[in-house]
Amino acid sequence: MAPTPTELFAQKTDAELLYLAQNALRYPPAVGQAAVAELQRRGLVPTDLADLGAPPHPAAPPPRAERGLLGEIGHQLFGVSRAYFVTPLLLLLNLAVFAAMVAGGMDAFHPDSRTLIAWGSNFSPLTLPGQPWRLLTSCFLHGGVAHLLLNSLALLFLGRLSESLVGPGRLALAYLLSGVGGSLFSLWWHAQGVNSVGASGAIFGLYGLIVMLALTGAGPLTKAQRYSLIWLVLLLVPGQLEAGLKATIDNAAHIGGLATGLLIGGLFKVAGRARTQGNL
Repeated sequence: MAPTPTELFAQKTDAELLYLAQNALRYPPAVGQAAVAELQRRGLVPTDLADLGAPPHPAAPPPRAERGLLGEIGHQLFGVSRAYFVTPLLLLLNLAVFAAMVAGGMDAFHPDSRTLIAWGSNFSPLTLPGQPWRLLTSCFLHGGVAHLLLNSLALLFLGRLSESLVGPGRLALAYLLSGVGGSLFSLWWHAQGVNSVGASGAIFGLYGLIVMLALTGAGPLTKAQRYSLIWLVLLLVPGQLEAGLKATIDNAAHIGGLATGLLIGGLFKVAGRARTQGNL
């Protein structure tokens, strides 16, 4: 007897399921729905509002079949609670800054360098000589709608996963420090000067954070889940770095952010061990 769709997806690894859910629009709706359902069964994605820290007696959500795949994914990603709010907040900040820039006259598809510098890009002649705040503000600027949308999708996926592993406070710390780390490495690498914007350094920091948590066992993960996350990062990061080589993308910021995220993940492990020993 042929296995049922449920049995087929139960045999897939966490990385395969996460990839199918992230790229659901590329496949028939039933594929994405089955991947999300299996992730929920394994506890990697909350199954209802109660899991997200909602009130004890929330109003009944609409039936999943009526909500549809996109509605279900949106519900899981944007369902703000006390345990999950930093990722949506970071996304809203990126969108709000971009909207303000467009309202101020910026071309939404091809921003000019002068406008980006005026709003706080990581511009070599200004950043370290006297405006170090650009190391951070540049992480909330984007070079057009396409740049913003790509980073927003990555932030939603990685932020949701990271926030569930380390909590809102540590996610915010890792994201911001990785963004600054990426900006600093970009300045060092581009010795002839650079004018860089984007959340990519901070996002690559989340890749580093996730893989370090998986390698060290610092997060609440089973052995199988740790291996799946490591393979997921190994699957996605090289391709994105390769794409950066073919386009005008600041790969130095990506590498700097990734290294910072790895370091922060290691520090979280050390801090957790120290706290455990202190409680003995």
